[in-house]
Amino acid sequence: MNSGITALDQAYGILFTGLLIILAVLFFACLIRAVAGPRMADRLVAVNMMGTMVMVAIAVLAVLFQEGYLVDICLIYAMISFLAVIILTKVYMGVYMEWKSKEGEKYGSY
Repeated sequence: MNSGITALDQAYGILFTGLLIILAVLFFACLIRAVAGPRMADRLVAVNMMGTMVMVAIAVLAVLFQEGYLVDICLIYAMISFLAVIILTKVYMGVYMEWKSKEGEKYGSY
């Protein structure tokens, strides 16, 4: 009876390890998009997606290692990530609106 539970734990370990590897590859793809994104909006979405993937990785590690405190860290990271994306968006919108007003002055606004 014990060997069945051990085999199941082993299968979950392999599944979670594979999931973490896939998340790492996707994280680097988002990092490339954040650096090379053609527009600022693409960069913001990539940063937000990287934050989400880090939260998923922390949650998977919490289940894999059976550590409850990692879920608390995940929740704190979610709040910080949300706040960072909101602040970056506000800064970007301020820069964009300033650029738009200067462009309107340059070509004459109607």
